Order: sequence, then structure tokens, then C-alpha cells
Amino acid sequence: MNNADTIASAAHAAVEAAVWAPSIHNTQPWSFAVSGDEICLRADPDRKMRIGDPDGRQMLISCGAALFNVRVTLRALGWVPEVRVLPDPERPLLVATVRVRPPGLSTPVEEHATLLHAEIERRRTHRAGFTGLAVPDRLVAALVDAATAEGACLLPVVSKHAVRVLADLTSAAQEIQSQDRVYSLELLRWARPPGSARRDGVPAGAYPSGPARTSPQHFAQRDYARGHPWGIETDQRITSATGLVALLTTAGDGRRDWVAAGEALQRVLLHGSAYGLSAAFHTQALEMPELREFIRRNLSSGRFPQMVMRLGFVLDESRSVRRPSAEMTD
Repeated sequence: MNNADTIASAAHAAVEAAVWAPSIHNTQPWSFAVSGDEICLRADPDRKMRIGDPDGRQMLISCGAALFNVRVTLRALGWVPEVRVLPDPERPLLVATVRVRPPGLSTPVEEHATLLHAEIERRRTHRAGFTGLAVPDRLVAALVDAATAEGACLLPVVSKHAVRVLADLTSAAQEIQSQDRVYSLELLRWARPPGSARRDGVPAGAYPSGPARTSPQHFAQRDYARGHPWGIETDQRITSATGLVALLTTAGDGRRDWVAAGEALQRVLLHGSAYGLSAAFHTQALEMPELREFIRRNLSSGRFPQMVMRLGFVLDESRSVRRPSAEMTD
């Protein structure tokens, strides 16, 4: 195999890994183009949540997570990714270009990249409570460092009062959204019934049959079943704990910040996954500008909240689905 073939193989492996990034409701709002040694990552506006994400913030966070998968895969394979984020103002959907470069003589072995890469397809989004096992302090510190490495801040919410406020804001936003018919129809588009052949959206095996309660603080869950007999039964006796609540924040709130937040999110998730940690996301309050601003001013030290999440351990992993990479690659 010549060098061009080797580079092409690495580029396609990176795209294969990218599609396993997390995205809001598993919308997978991205597409790719591979030409020679260059990978182009583009946002797919047809998969944006037009009601829940009108400015595309969550779409770009999702694309940032996919970009991190590209980067870490190339590193794990021994290549050096040369990344340009939002390189062309006249092409706003072009999120990033990544050139596959050979390593230099002094390039260190990326053992950590290999560790993270191994978790890409194992990582799962959780949509219920956790076991009562606490997240170790050393792991929490490592996750904070992981976010910092990508230019973001992971803020563990240790105050019971602050956790309760976040839980109440999430529940309030969830209640308002559930009464909005247009919003509910948009969400239903991405809730898959049992037996669905679709490779996007949230499959019935990945959400509870009814919104599960968490304790001691209850964080409202999306009701993907919407009255249908879909979803899976969860044993609330042993998997109802709230877990560790955390905010992922950035100093700014522009498009570059959103991409960086996605990269930081995925680094945190993969590092946590290597130690058996799962994450549940709660974007409800962040989808309402007034509530998001309240969180920024009162709970995140003036930094912009990009994700509210709970972290913890689960007994069973839900299954996930992805579209074939060939379906989204030019």
C-alpha cells in the first residue's frame, strides 16, 4: 500500500469514527467529504432542530464532538491532524477541515488517544437514573482537566441548592415544551418506534417506557414514547440516582465556542467511558434563552452554559444506532 492509499485509509477510518459522536436526539447533523489528505466536516441544516435549536448551537456542538472523534482517531492511528475550524466565512456550514499529516520524528506516541479511540463506539447516552455508586473524586478531576484541554470548563455542581435549582429549571422547561404542539412534533420526528429500520433518532431500546424519576433531585426526562407503548422498563429500585450534575461552559458564545464545546464534551465523555461512566444530557432549560441566561448569571460564574449533564454508572448499556458513513460522505 502506497502513502496515498495509507492516508486515504486513515481519513476514511476517521470519518467512520466521527459518525459515532453524540448529537441532540441522535440527529447526526453532519456530512463529510474526503479528498486526498483532506477531510471536510459540514453541518447538515436539514437535521437541525428548527424549533429547539434555531441558532444551530446544539448542531455545532454535535459537529464539534464529531470533529474530536476525527482528531483522536488520526492520533491513535499515528497521524497528525492539521485542523482549521470554520475556515471559510462564506461557507458557514463548513465546520472544519482536517488534513492528515505524517508524524514528525519527535511526535510522541499518543497512548491516551488510543485509550479514547477505543471508547468511541462503546460510549452511550443514558436517559434514566444511575446506580448509587458515586463518581470518584480523582475521576471528576480528570474530567475537569479533559474539558480544560479543549478550551472549555466542566463545572461539577456540588451545592445541593444549585442542583435543585437546575433540576427545577429543567422540569419547568420540559413542562413548557411538552405543551408546545410544534415542539412536540419536532421531537417525535426523532423518537423511533420498536422495529424501526431507521439508523438515526432515539431507538425504542434507548429510552424508558415512561419518563423515569431520579432522586434525590428529579431531572425531567424527554418523553419519547408520547403515550405509545414504546421504550424499555427500568428498575427504579436500583437505578434512580441523580448522579453527579455538571455544567459544561465556555468563556464566549460564538460559533467557534460551540464547536469547542463539542470537542470538550466528547473528550470528557470518552475519558469517562474508559472508566465505566455514562452521561445523561438535559438541554431543556438551555433551549429557552431566559433560563439559559439565568443559569449563566447565577450558576456558572458568568460563563456560557453549553450542556447540563448528569454523570454516573449504569447496570445495562442501551444500544445505539448510526447511519452508515457512506451515506453521509461525498
